[in-house]
Order: sequence, then C-alpha cells, then structure tokens
Amino acid sequence: MTPFSLTGKTALVTGANTGIGQAIAVSLSNAGAHVIAAGRRSCAETVEAMGAAEETVLDFADPMAARDVFERPIDILVNNAGIIRRNDAVDFTESDWDDVMDVNLKALFFTCQAFGRAAIGRGATGKIVNIASLLSFQGGIRVPSYTASKHGVAGLTKLLANEWAGKGINVNAIAPGYIETNNTEALRNDPDRNSAILERIPAGRWGQPSDIGETAVFLSSQAANYIHGAVLNVDGGWLAR
Repeated sequence: MTPFSLTGKTALVTGANTGIGQAIAVSLSNAGAHVIAAGRRSCAETVEAMGAAEETVLDFADPMAARDVFERPIDILVNNAGIIRRNDAVDFTESDWDDVMDVNLKALFFTCQAFGRAAIGRGATGKIVNIASLLSFQGGIRVPSYTASKHGVAGLTKLLANEWAGKGINVNAIAPGYIETNNTEALRNDPDRNSAILERIPAGRWGQPSDIGETAVFLSSQAANYIHGAVLNVDGGWLAR
C-alpha cells in the first residue's frame, strides 16, 4: 500500500455534484476511499462515475445542515460547497452578502466543528481539506462577500489546525487557480479574457478539475500527516507571477 492510498477510509465531499467537487470525489474514490457525495442537488452522476459510493443531500443555505452527518465514523471531510454573487461594492446587497457568507464560511466552520467534535469524541484521527481560492490572497473585483468568505476560509483553516493538530486532525486548504469547469466557461469563451488569463499563468494552461482532485488525495493521505494549516496554491504558478 502506498502512502497515498485511502483504502479503508470514508470521505464526505460537499458540493460534489459537478466541477471541482465531482473531481475531488472521483479522485478520492480512485485512491480507495468510500465516498459520500453531498450536494444541494443530486450527485447521481458523480456516484455513477465512482461506482461503489453513495450520495446525500446537504443544502448549506442552512449553515447547520451537516450537524448530524458525523454520527457515523467519517475519516475525511472536504468542504467544497460554495456560491458567489457579483455586483459593484456600492450596490452590493445585504442578502447577497449573507447568502454567500452563510454557505462559504459559516457552514464550513460548523461542518468542521461537527466533524472535529465527533472525531475527538471517539479518539480518532482525521483529515479536513477546505477549498479556499486565489481570492483568499487577492481582492478580486465585484465579489466582496466571496472574497471576504475565502479570506475567512484561509483563517479558519489555520485556527482549526492550531487547535486540532495535537489531537491528530489535519486541517489544510487548497486554493484553486483558473480551472476548466462550467463556472469558467464564459471566461474561456471570451478570447480577450482567455488570452489575458493564460498570459498570466506560468504553466500556460487552465487547470483541470483533476489537478484539484489529486491534491485533495495527497492532503487526505498519510503522506500529508505532518502538514497542518497549509493553504496550498494549485494555480499553475498564478500567485508566483
């Protein structure tokens, strides 16, 4: 068995119905984990791609939606679910602020809390992988609540690592760069924006969802046992530019 094997582990992946979340679920499954694919909509396509897996509905418009999920032993938690709202800062509404912060930050914290409480209570180790963003480090434009939430994800990742590393729970995050998903299709179809983005990426290409999925496997495996509180950029070198 390699140090990257997840055989015998159970993993919960949120927002697993499409895109990066789907790729993470499939990658964890390919590494041997039993995956629970969670989404606010059906994850049937993801489950079909994995074979031996299961799905559950979790809508993080209720930040406490995962309060009872960890009554069964779960070894790995990947917090991928997230939403975004766009508008100029001077026109941004309280509703758009609250909706994004509830899903991207409040739900993430209380899902981590439920996982950590259960693992510590049964004396088990565990791995948490949060999905941050390049906007955990940069400001962005017209996405104030998203930027604030993703800065918060980076901060909570470090705080939880400080509290739980000594208890055998690794808490880390991945900050994806520009990835080929449905969410970025409009950017890729705009010749000017696509060209400007590619010129900034040292690797010279958009990332694939599997690039994030395989990184999640690493952070979920025993190969990452001494990594705590890291926010790992998987961005083709974007932030190094």
